[in-house]
Amino acid sequence: MIHSDATPATRAEFHRQHQADAVAEAERLLARRAELQGTWLTWVASELYRLGPPPYVAMVRRELQRLTHE
Repeated sequence: MIHSDATPATRAEFHRQHQADAVAEAERLLARRAELQGTWLTWVASELYRLGPPPYVAMVRRELQRLTHE
């Protein structure tokens, strides 16, 4: 996620600004699943932990869920 000094005024605005980044991040994480196999879940957890802010992490988690259930 690209951090900017401008703070979005609303949750909806934050979502609009960062949705594409969250989808791309979820796709990046999911792309490593076959390679990492049994360690993938632990790796994803550590990757999510380093992301921020928390609303962005939640967006990435939702996208991961959506992509794995398609």
